[in-house]
Amino acid sequence: MAGHSIPHFQNDAGHSAIEIGVKEFMCVGANPPFDHPHVFLDMGDESEKVCPYCSTLYRYDPALKAGDTVPAGCLYEARAA
Repeated sequence: MAGHSIPHFQNDAGHSAIEIGVKEFMCVGANPPFDHPHVFLDMGDESEKVCPYCSTLYRYDPALKAGDTVPAGCLYEARAA
């Protein structure tokens, strides 16, 4: 995956599942300061992956772009200091 960044996703709203457009990503849990360790997840050949920290179920949807989520608003973007 050299040459591009890994998207990070958060689940402040406590959704049971989030659809995303990538199979390799980072889960941060909730937004800081309530986040968990930022863990790299890879779905491999599967279309779903559960975060071992927050139990969010991520589902791959090939129709979505890398930063898109369903429900909307789950892409994590670090704020500049």
